[in-house]
Amino acid sequence: MTRLTPRQTLAAILLASLALAVPAGAETTLRVGTVLAPADPMGQGLDKFAKEVAEATGGEVQVEVFHNSQLGDTTEMLDQARAGANVGTVTDVARLSSFVPSLAIMSAPFLFDTYEQADKFALSDAYLGWGDELKEKAGLMMLASNWYQGARHALTQKPVSSPADLSGVRMRTIGAPVWIETIRAMGAEPTPIAWGEVYSALQLGTIDAAEAQPTAIWGAKLYEVVKHVTKTGHIQLVTALVVSAESWDQISPEHQKIVRDLAVENGRYASGLTIELGEKALEDVAATGVTISDVDLAPFKEAVAGVYPLLELEKEAEIVRSVLAD
Repeated sequence: MTRLTPRQTLAAILLASLALAVPAGAETTLRVGTVLAPADPMGQGLDKFAKEVAEATGGEVQVEVFHNSQLGDTTEMLDQARAGANVGTVTDVARLSSFVPSLAIMSAPFLFDTYEQADKFALSDAYLGWGDELKEKAGLMMLASNWYQGARHALTQKPVSSPADLSGVRMRTIGAPVWIETIRAMGAEPTPIAWGEVYSALQLGTIDAAEAQPTAIWGAKLYEVVKHVTKTGHIQLVTALVVSAESWDQISPEHQKIVRDLAVENGRYASGLTIELGEKALEDVAATGVTISDVDLAPFKEAVAGVYPLLELEKEAEIVRSVLAD
């Protein structure tokens, strides 16, 4: 028998208690968790999304938001949703590529230059088709994939000027092939652990480094446990709002359209906050004494070029370029 971790046990108890608390008159309630803090742009976007869904559906669809890993880590929430639990989350799309491999392209290294490019591709026929496959194959409904969390930068204890400087460095990353292979190609040793454990792992020396977007560096107080932030911007973290397909299918088609439209709209709202607050976050991090450095990206781009053929993403990359060229 598989033993649950304490956090999984608490999440299960919370979900069981919440199952009895559907607001009166609601057609259904969607419960969305995030590992991020309420003040994070994603947290603010989710809270606004919840408010507007209730207003637009006359209270018949309710969205309840749980911040700070209350429902578990992202992988745990996805597992719960796939098992039919009424759970959703904002997740990097690469985590979903084990079900639909083409989805990994959204997290491919140095592919999108701007948020606007990623937003355009997330609404393309090709990408939405992969989202349909995800529902069929994994029981996960993708409401929107334009929730931008920012460019990922290298967080280290020593200065970094080239991939060679990352040799032997144990760097925390997301546990999906495109992330793992990107970090490996950049020279570091990819070390997937839960986001909620990154601070303590850096503090204890379990890992040497991490990679994260500016707002998350500030929100998680990682400036307290690293000395350098190198602006590699190796991956643009464009995430998706997904929910359990079982819960989604309980909503009427009319309300489904309202919810999806608001998911896209609030994805843009949250992304705007990300862009607005990102530079401010780096300024605040620098004010704590952490060194913020620009770097020549050419050696890093050359180093990660092999990730595309390795993960068989060359066709998808061409699709992205074709969509962006239109």
